[in-house]
Amino acid sequence: MAGVDYRERIPNNVNLAGDRRLQRALEEWQPKFLDWWMTMGPHGFQEKDVYLRTAVSVDAQGWAQFDWVKMPDYRWGLFLAEAEPGRTIGFGDHLGAPAWQDVPGEHRGVLRRLIVTQGDTEPASVEQQRHLGRTCPSLYDLRNLFQINVEEGRHLWAMVYLLDAYFGRDGREESEALLQRRSGDRDKPRILGAFNEKTPDWLSYLMFTYFTDRDGKYQLASLAESGFDPLSRTCRFMLTEEAHHLFVGETGIARVVQRTCELMRDGKTDDVRKLGAIDLATLQKYINFHYSVSLDLFGSEVSTNAANFYTMGLKGRFEEAKKHDDHRLKDATYTVNELAGDRITTREMPALPSLNERLRDDYIADCQRGVDRWNQVIKRHGIDVELRLPHRGFRRAIGLFSEVKVSPDGRVVSEAEWGASKYAWLPTEADQAYIESLMQPVTERSQFANWIAPPARGVNSQPVDFEYVRLT
Repeated sequence: MAGVDYRERIPNNVNLAGDRRLQRALEEWQPKFLDWWMTMGPHGFQEKDVYLRTAVSVDAQGWAQFDWVKMPDYRWGLFLAEAEPGRTIGFGDHLGAPAWQDVPGEHRGVLRRLIVTQGDTEPASVEQQRHLGRTCPSLYDLRNLFQINVEEGRHLWAMVYLLDAYFGRDGREESEALLQRRSGDRDKPRILGAFNEKTPDWLSYLMFTYFTDRDGKYQLASLAESGFDPLSRTCRFMLTEEAHHLFVGETGIARVVQRTCELMRDGKTDDVRKLGAIDLATLQKYINFHYSVSLDLFGSEVSTNAANFYTMGLKGRFEEAKKHDDHRLKDATYTVNELAGDRITTREMPALPSLNERLRDDYIADCQRGVDRWNQVIKRHGIDVELRLPHRGFRRAIGLFSEVKVSPDGRVVSEAEWGASKYAWLPTEADQAYIESLMQPVTERSQFANWIAPPARGVNSQPVDFEYVRLT
């Protein structure tokens, strides 16, 4: 990378050209990143021109520059949101103190772990989605997949910047480890369980971008409150890009619902599988699966770690500044679930160790808003079916509900009932095989797979039938 024009090749607002130590660290890391990208990034499309959005600055004109680019040539930049003059820490024991511009020594290890855990999710999702391009339902959807992939790559750069710029040799070692773990690998898996699940088809991908990326929104928003200002500013800019990922998930599932309802109405049948579409019962099973996996990402309902992160000033609540309390929570309580035999009840717990559950509650409410919009599509077609989020205890592997079986409607059930009913609630091998059978690539302009409706509009004011990926 000798002689690189850092503002041109690596757009940034972190004074990369003037920071020789950071340059050396990134010069050593970038070839390893590109090797990872070519090995584990989108399979079979590295030489294709894709109509991508690239951030070249954080202002309104610069953060969304559109053009065709080959993905290995994408300019993965380093951006922090604009600094807030005089920013202070908004919660915890350091409430009101000036935000830290350098890593506070007493919190160094904990802060590094938070950054590494967030950073590990970014390449993991690229790895999970690397084969999806070969079964795309349209060029529009293919382009959106690749946009998310390169932005996850940029978010990895964002976390590596923090590690390399502020954590010395330890940070550089962690940066390399982020490229060494692999999603689903038996020996070197990704840190969080949801990022070791397979994403074998486009329905799973749309569910992932709706449910699992939405967890990312809430984790980033909590880290954006951090008293460590470089982390806060980094996450605030990442949230700008994360909004597109959530849009792809919500509108993608809405388009599947719309197409299913059109075929149900026009064919006067509930059995749309014979018409090559995805029935609403199968959609419900996929919602149950992906939602429950994503709920585990918030951790246990009662967590000493969550309390410590907050007290230390490292990770706040979602929209911390809008909360009307003392922002210390020493004497506050919060309602959490509790098991009483075979019943699920609630009780008041100290608010600090209940912060994971509070964040999960915010997430659940947000997820429900999207489900409500999907149900409006169904209602407009005159169909008497309603999609639902399962109970938060359904199919949980972490926390209070990990030791019991809970039905989607919130009943604690026996092992026998779970065994008899689980495939009415979760995708079966036959369901998965059917979804896989639909995954035939559609790459003609203006054409879409039969199981998904076209979008209402194209990208960046382009028409829906725009050549979003140049395959020839």
